[in-house]
Amino acid sequence: MQRTAQVDGRQLDLTYLEFELLAHLVAHPGRVHSRDHLVSTVWGYGHVGDGRTVDVHIARLRRKLGAGHRDTIRTVRRVGYKYVPAAAH
Repeated sequence: MQRTAQVDGRQLDLTYLEFELLAHLVAHPGRVHSRDHLVSTVWGYGHVGDGRTVDVHIARLRRKLGAGHRDTIRTVRRVGYKYVPAAAH
């Protein structure tokens, strides 16, 4: 099964974890996900790390989404992140 993501017809070059993170956020639009929840869900329970790992991956993902779409992943201060579809801005 090929896993790809596109923005405006342009295929994104995502790592496995970037894809999984984006897929999880997009599957639950508007829902706020804590960093701990994202680590346990996307990285798995065996992952040893902290919320900064999520922050770094979110930053890379936003960069790859590009200027027109990077703000679809919103930061919720002191909580985590949520996906807001472009049409809902």
